[in-house]
Amino acid sequence: MAKIIPACISGEENLLVVIIDCNPVWWGRRQQQAAEPAQIVLSHCLDAIQVFVNSYLMLSHKNRVAVIASHTSKTHFLYPKNMADPRLDQRRGEDGRYEQFATVDDTVVEEIKQFMTSDTTSRELKTDTLLAGSLAVALCYVHRLEKEYQAGQQLNSRVLVIKAAEDSPSQYMNLMNVIFTAQKQNVVIDACILDKESGLLQQASDITGGIYLKIPQMSGLLQYLLWVFLPDLTMREVMALPPKVQVDYRAACFCHRTLIDIGYVCSVCLSIFCSFSPICSTCETAFKLAKPPMFKSKKKKRSLQNGGPSTSLL
Repeated sequence: MAKIIPACISGEENLLVVIIDCNPVWWGRRQQQAAEPAQIVLSHCLDAIQVFVNSYLMLSHKNRVAVIASHTSKTHFLYPKNMADPRLDQRRGEDGRYEQFATVDDTVVEEIKQFMTSDTTSRELKTDTLLAGSLAVALCYVHRLEKEYQAGQQLNSRVLVIKAAEDSPSQYMNLMNVIFTAQKQNVVIDACILDKESGLLQQASDITGGIYLKIPQMSGLLQYLLWVFLPDLTMREVMALPPKVQVDYRAACFCHRTLIDIGYVCSVCLSIFCSFSPICSTCETAFKLAKPPMFKSKKKKRSLQNGGPSTSLL
């Protein structure tokens, strides 16, 4: 029987990129409902994420982590702040904490305060989160680290998306391009959903081999993070994890950005439309409508047996 050796023991380095949904519209509504039971605010969510990140770093000294904040219109790196060398940001924990833990906690708190207060003068806030852009930034960071490794070295990377706001069908194409890019780079995408189900992240987790989980109780966010998303891919094979959900593979049309069950697909650029159009709005291809076949009516010959007219020869 083959033994399962965790990556933290086998010598391979691991990278975990955590994407936090910092949509101020969604968290503002949640703040108003904080008095109700089983509710959570952004500060409580950040506390759980910090404990989760520290636990991941404690598993092995070869584990690396990055934290990204996703807003309605932009993406910001919370940690590492120094993109050239994250080790330069390490500081001594004055309260007895481990240096790396103190660096991650203090940097994330400082950066997210500046990040959330920088958009107070914005004229309009969208209700959807720029999730596709945050995933693209995470993949670019993974690719940059992989280029620094020498031949024979391997970096096991995965992305954990902690999503709060609802899906935006307008990001369908960008998100699908990011998902297939992650599949090609062997980057696993895990999804931790705080509110409503996300059909787009269901597809992302299913295609890349990750885990999709909607938190049943918001008060137990830390417990679900440590139980489901802390173990690496090799350890998940021997653990009792939540069963897989039924994936919603509906596509979004290119004309109205709505999810559809049945649509029309362009044969040239594979664009999807909810209604028929003679010209593709994406590649401007004009479709030639085939004419229906013309059937010639055959004249019926009357025979003498059917009572038709007869001629006699005199």
